[in-house]
Amino acid sequence: MLKPTKFILLAVLLATLGACASSQKTPPQARLGLMLAPAALGGSFNVQQHLKVERNGKIDELDAALEVEPDHLELVGLAFGQRVLSLSYDGQQLKSWRHVMLPAQVRAEDVLEDMQLCLWPLEAIAAALPAGWRIEEQGLHRKLYLNDDLITTIDYTGLPRWSGTVTLNNLRYSYRLTIQSAP
Repeated sequence: MLKPTKFILLAVLLATLGACASSQKTPPQARLGLMLAPAALGGSFNVQQHLKVERNGKIDELDAALEVEPDHLELVGLAFGQRVLSLSYDGQQLKSWRHVMLPAQVRAEDVLEDMQLCLWPLEAIAAALPAGWRIEEQGLHRKLYLNDDLITTIDYTGLPRWSGTVTLNNLRYSYRLTIQSAP
């Protein structure tokens, strides 16, 4: 059972995440729609992460546990020790669960897409991009373009990509996602 103050904080966090998603001006069909198979990662890992989402001067934070194996991907998101989101993906079917207070605008497909843009090899992403999209990488920096418009930048503090800190800056939807992996 959540204490009243933790419940209120959880409610505020979930409402804020929903407000971020619902304030998008670009139609949903303009999303990339990336859904790569877990095997395309080319390896396996388990990691605990701390996520920070910044948008419109607000910061929301979440803890996550991520497991990727060639045949599946599992992610559990926690806020104040309470599970708020989970997803499971086998390369064919994406299954998700959300806390009842998590707005429908926070979509599992978008979480998976950001994760794959950050962690999957450049070659696997480039091969799956629809017409008009391209991705470039120089050292510890990635850039995603739609035609000639820069959509997303991703910066890493080291390799492998799931270690250290990853910063995804989505210019189209005006948010910054910082992922800090536990050592």
